[in-house]
Amino acid sequence: MSVPAAPPGQPKKAATAAWIGSALEYYDFFIYGSAAALIFPTVFFDESDPATATLLSLATFGVAYAARPIGALFLGHYGDRLGRKKIMVFTLILMGLSTFLIGCLPTRDQVGTLAPVLLVICRVLQGISAAGEQASANSMTLEHAPSDRRGFFTSFTLSGTQGGQLLATLVFIPIAALPEDQLLSWGWRVPFWMSIAVAVVGYVIRRTLDETPAFTQQTESEGVAKLPLAILMREHWADVLRVIAGALVASVSTIFTVWALAYGTSESVGLSRSSMLWVGALANLVALGAIPLWATLSDRIGRRPVFLIGAAGSAVMMFVYLWAISTGAYPLVLVLGIVTFGVVYSAANGIWPSFYGEMFSTRVRLSGMAIGTQIGFAIAGFAVTFAAQIAGPDGDDWFAVALFTTALCVPPVLAALTARETHRIPTELLGTRAPGEKNDRERVAA
Repeated sequence: MSVPAAPPGQPKKAATAAWIGSALEYYDFFIYGSAAALIFPTVFFDESDPATATLLSLATFGVAYAARPIGALFLGHYGDRLGRKKIMVFTLILMGLSTFLIGCLPTRDQVGTLAPVLLVICRVLQGISAAGEQASANSMTLEHAPSDRRGFFTSFTLSGTQGGQLLATLVFIPIAALPEDQLLSWGWRVPFWMSIAVAVVGYVIRRTLDETPAFTQQTESEGVAKLPLAILMREHWADVLRVIAGALVASVSTIFTVWALAYGTSESVGLSRSSMLWVGALANLVALGAIPLWATLSDRIGRRPVFLIGAAGSAVMMFVYLWAISTGAYPLVLVLGIVTFGVVYSAANGIWPSFYGEMFSTRVRLSGMAIGTQIGFAIAGFAVTFAAQIAGPDGDDWFAVALFTTALCVPPVLAALTARETHRIPTELLGTRAPGEKNDRERVAA
C-alpha cells in the first residue's frame, strides 16, 4: 500500500519547522561550545591552572553528548509510539529552558564548586533534548517529502543546524569584543538568554504541524510497535551499527568548532577571538548554500557517493586547515576554513538525514536514527576532550589532532561503502528488502 501524499504545503511547513527547531538546538549547543572554549575556564573553573581549567571546560561540552544516548532511548521509543510531532515540541521546550538557565547560573567565585555542578546538570538536559530533536525533525521531513526529493527536504534540518551555529557565532563576536570585566561578569550570559525568543517562534510553528502520512498510515493499518527497540535490534541491527559509524563524521564539526577555536586563540598561535569566530561564521554561511546543493545532488546520483565525498574529503582537509592555523596566516586560515567546513564537510553533513533515515522502516525510524546517531555523536562530542589531551601540555600538536580526526573519519567511509543505495526506493518500502535480497546476517554468514 502506497503512502498518501502529504497535504499541500505540509512538506515545506515541516522543513521550516525542522529548520527553526534545529537552528535553536544548535544555536544553544554552539554558544555553549564557544563559551566553553573562551569563557567558562575562567568563570566556572580554577583559573590558577589554565590548562586544566580549559580541559575541564571542554569536558563539560562533551557531557551533553554522553547524555544523548540515554535521551535517544527514551525519546526514540516514544517518538515511534506517540508520533514525531509530540517529540519535536517537547525537545524544543527542554532545550530553550535549559539554555536560559545556563545564563542564570552563579559563578565559581559566588558559590564555589556548586557552580560547575549546576553547569553540568544544565548541559545534560541540553544533551537529552538534542537526542530527540534531529531524529524527530528528520523523520518528520522525510515522511512528508515527495519520494524523489527526500534528500533536499531533510537537508533543512542540517541547514538549520548551520544557521544556528552561524547565529551563535555572530552573537558571540560582539560579546567576545567586550572589555574583559564586562565579558566575564554579564556579557557571556546574554547569548544564553536570547534563546527564549527563538524557542517561542519554533513552538508556535511546530504546534500547527500535521503528523506525517507515513506514521498515520502505519498507526491505522498495523498499529504502532509496543517495543520499537526490540524490533530495531532484531531487524535493523546492522543499520544501527552503520549509523553509529557514520555519525562519527561529526567529529570534524566538534574539532573545527571548539578545539580549533581554542588552538587558534592560544598563545602559541595568537589569533584574536573575533578573527577565529569570523572563520566559523563565514564557513557556516557558505554551508547554508552548500548543504541543499549536495542534498539535491544526492537525490539524483545517490546518498552513498555524496556522503563518501564529505567523509573522505574532510579527513584530508582537516590536516590542511589545522596546518594553516599553525602558520598564523589569517587569510589562509579563513579560506581553508570555509572550504573545509563550509563546502567539503557539508557533503556528508547535508545528506546524512536522508541517508540514515532511509535505512529504517516507519515503525522504528525515529528510534533507529536517534539511537544510532546519538551514540556516534557521543563519541564525537568527547573528541574535543581527547584532542585537548593529544595536543600535548602546550596544546599545540596540531598534527596529532589532525591524525586523530582522520582516524575518526574511517568508520563513516566504511559505513557508506557497506550501505544500500536508497534514494530511488519509495517511502513505503524503505527499510525492507527486495525479493531474494540477502539481509546483513545472511551476508555475514556467507
